[in-house]
Amino acid sequence: MRVLVAWADDSSPNLGVRALGQGSVDLLRQVWPDAEFDYMNYRRRPEQVPWGTASLLRERATGRLGMLRWLSGFDLVWDTRSGDSFADLYGLPRHTTMSLVHEFAAQAGTSIALAPQTIGPFRSVRGRALARRSLQRSSLVFARDPVSAEAASRLGRPADAITSDLVFGIDQPQPGPARDVLLNVSGLLWQGGPHADASGYRAAVRAIVDGLLSDGRSITLLPHVLDPEAADTDIPASLELAAAYDGRIDVHVPADLADARSAIAGARLVIGARMHACLNALSTGTPAVAMAYSRKFAPLMDAIGWDRVVPVDAADLAAAVLDHAGAPGLADDAVAAQRRGQELLLPVVERLAAL
Repeated sequence: MRVLVAWADDSSPNLGVRALGQGSVDLLRQVWPDAEFDYMNYRRRPEQVPWGTASLLRERATGRLGMLRWLSGFDLVWDTRSGDSFADLYGLPRHTTMSLVHEFAAQAGTSIALAPQTIGPFRSVRGRALARRSLQRSSLVFARDPVSAEAASRLGRPADAITSDLVFGIDQPQPGPARDVLLNVSGLLWQGGPHADASGYRAAVRAIVDGLLSDGRSITLLPHVLDPEAADTDIPASLELAAAYDGRIDVHVPADLADARSAIAGARLVIGARMHACLNALSTGTPAVAMAYSRKFAPLMDAIGWDRVVPVDAADLAAAVLDHAGAPGLADDAVAAQRRGQELLLPVVERLAAL
């Protein structure tokens, strides 16, 4: 059994993307223990598959690079769309590239499954047309929340199952050193842009730090996007914040996904604006307070029974986060959410076994 995991991998500096890759492999090995896996992602581009609409169409017409032959060598394309990129939210070029690769894999005769992911929003006519085609060409479609399942149904291809995020398929880590609060500061929001006002987010993060310190809690900053060349990397924001507190808060830059999950499993609480920082926490049974900057957060968290989610544009973001952080019963609720997330992935294993 040869499986191509598309749009996730095991080496991305974005640990959320890496979690999708690891979750995919660990989950699919429950069905096919001896499967061979290959990855395809923006930093793991196979030489047979060019990026960009014009290049992909040219290769489809000429076959110079052998794209269709290469795609036909897999038994299954496991299309993750990076978890949240099956949408035109990040621009039509990205949506088009991913959709064309999906289409050409179908033309190569390879079975395709849309892995558990957010479906939509699609705000353009072209975006909806591409999505409809991808859904129709998929042997299996898994939505990781009910809102995504509804989006698929509106496009004429109901999801085969409503599941949860692939992070709940990752094997459990050994807990690392005991820590109190791990705070993930998102470089995406720290720099500002369409998702949040930078000054408001920075002020809220500082208020959260001040509130936790005044309550006698210890804080370790945990970057979750580690790319030193990316504008939205978390590391500079974490270092800037730590410097402002003169050693009163620590920073732990994880070496890799395993290190991050070990650190998270050893913590009492995670607070974060990167969704997979929070999901990595809940998948290990560690409570997490999420600062949600997009539609993808709340439906997914609701589906596993977790309501510790605060919109990043909330009137008093810091106060709401601190209220959740001090709420009773967090540990027990997190274990229940972990179990629910794992249970929701069982239909994936069943459907794939039938496939």
